[in-house]
Amino acid sequence: MVARLLLRAWPRAPAVGPGAPRRPLSAGSGPGQYLQRSIVPTMHFQDSLPRLPVPKLEDTIRRYLSAQKPLLDDGQYRKTEEFCKNFENGIGKELHNQLVAQDKQNKHTSYISGPWFDMYLTARDPIVLNFNPFMSFNPDPKSEYNDQLTRATNMTVSAIRFLKTLRDGLLEPEVFHLNPAKSDTDTFKKLIRLVPSSLSWYGAYLVNAYPLDMSQYFRLFNSTRLPRPSRDELFTDDKARHLLVLRKGHFYVFDVLDQNGNIVSASEIQAHLKYILSDNSPAPEFPLAYLPSENRDIWAELRQKLVSGGNEETLRKVDSAVFCLCLDDFPIKDLIHLSHTMLHGDGTNRWYDKSFNLIIAKDGTAAVHFEHAWGDGVAVLRFFNEVFKDSTQAPAITPQSQPASTDSSAAVQKLNFKLNDALKTGIIAAKEKFDATMKTLTVDCIQFQRGGKEFLKKQKLSPDSVAQLAFQMAFLRQYGQTVATYESCSTAAFKHGRTETIRPASIFTKRCSEAFVREPSKHSAGELKQMMAECSRYHGQLTKEAAMGQGFDRHLFALRYLTAAKGIALPELYLDPAYGQINHNILSTSTLTSPAVNIGGFAPVVPDGFGVGYAVHDNWIGCNVSSYTGRNAREFLQCVQKALEDMFDAMEGKSIKT
Repeated sequence: MVARLLLRAWPRAPAVGPGAPRRPLSAGSGPGQYLQRSIVPTMHFQDSLPRLPVPKLEDTIRRYLSAQKPLLDDGQYRKTEEFCKNFENGIGKELHNQLVAQDKQNKHTSYISGPWFDMYLTARDPIVLNFNPFMSFNPDPKSEYNDQLTRATNMTVSAIRFLKTLRDGLLEPEVFHLNPAKSDTDTFKKLIRLVPSSLSWYGAYLVNAYPLDMSQYFRLFNSTRLPRPSRDELFTDDKARHLLVLRKGHFYVFDVLDQNGNIVSASEIQAHLKYILSDNSPAPEFPLAYLPSENRDIWAELRQKLVSGGNEETLRKVDSAVFCLCLDDFPIKDLIHLSHTMLHGDGTNRWYDKSFNLIIAKDGTAAVHFEHAWGDGVAVLRFFNEVFKDSTQAPAITPQSQPASTDSSAAVQKLNFKLNDALKTGIIAAKEKFDATMKTLTVDCIQFQRGGKEFLKKQKLSPDSVAQLAFQMAFLRQYGQTVATYESCSTAAFKHGRTETIRPASIFTKRCSEAFVREPSKHSAGELKQMMAECSRYHGQLTKEAAMGQGFDRHLFALRYLTAAKGIALPELYLDPAYGQINHNILSTSTLTSPAVNIGGFAPVVPDGFGVGYAVHDNWIGCNVSSYTGRNAREFLQCVQKALEDMFDAMEGKSIKT
């Protein structure tokens, strides 16, 4: 969802956790230990995944110039064209050849993996708002299961079932099925599991199935981003068996796996969570959770003070916990309150550095808030979907279930941190910054009810292209210009793929937006529809190219990274104001649809930008937008609503209202 600059040697990521052996089927396979028992081992396709291609330099330059065209006037465009020509025929060619040679020597990974980890880990901005997004769950369809204790117990058990299923190689491999009738069948699975891992991807490809990279999954659990001076570190300890629970700013831990690696009984987990929910201690005067919201270098320095002040072992319990469960003491009022709560909260009851926080409000509203350096939406969404499905369809407890008669006061450990004056001062300063930043953030959302995917497909239009076109029209109406726009696209079809950028602002969207916004009366509904169809075709092409690793952003990024690694002066293409402008993503957009997701969101990636989370459902379109002071999210959404109304009018042959 975000992009900045970074560099380092390509790290070799293990398949499912640091050399984790696959246990035999029999180990720990008691009732309710697993989500599923895949007959195809989880990592069966990993070794044979295709490698992320390094695009041809001439293709990258051509695509880059096409994306610049709607953003620049003729004079600026000619200058940028000149910089590109010089780069392509000079230093760019040398850098590209070096990148290709380096890529050939690192066949275990992708050319973007190392630089992308570095981009995240060297960024010094606070991770809350700048990097961490959230996804909220739909309520449990059975309303009585939305009781906070019931849902927290069920989701915790389902999350640990996911962990065990993944680690024991029993989680279904992540596969994109173009023809599920042929490939998502028991017959195919029985055949493909017999094909050696080194060839298995090709077997899936023959039936139009595309296995996805799963190298990030091991970092879902027992993982934390540790602040370090100049570059953070990703820490994983897959031997730890305890859960971290935050409530009212207090930290608690208890084991959720026994010594044999089996899940502790659900009634015991329920008893321990009930015990935590009944703790009446006042909130701490100096809530430690503010510290991970700080600038990373400041947090690194303060963490060092925590360690030297006798808190090393306590911090280790936080860092190594399977995940962080946050129990909030208030219900959710509406979707806007939901976004603020799950995106940042009040700073006292989250551990932002954890690979993910599972947040459950007083009324059972639940969400996942995740740190972004370790992985992308594909891994988190799979976890999210499986936990929703399992906790609603095979819940570990019912609202009538009684907690176990166990001594929770002995099993649950409340963590106490020794804070000296320097740390207390650091917490106060972090709180002041946090509160001041949150006051500048606005979030708003709309649900457009006139139609969605079904209607748009009947019109032979890409649903995603229509949503993106609405954002272009909205910004043009609100601010009178076309600006740099970022849409995230997964490249998980490749080994260690991360993301590529789709650039939705094009000469086609600019022309179409200007027709709708500035001169609708000059065009018939048919002409406007024709323009929308052009936008849809071009957007479809950009999306395919990005998913196949044929965008331009990651390639140019890797070449820039290489110049820094080699100590070469930055080529003029990167010093061109147009390069800075196209990477100042005023419209940062990301979409996901899932029956488990209620709403998702993230903050703008630049101070004068919008963070646009959206989903095109079968019969409606949802949009969740964030902005800082100086931009108006509500007004932008009113313009999005108007754009969608106008496009639907044109599709129905009606004239556009000015």
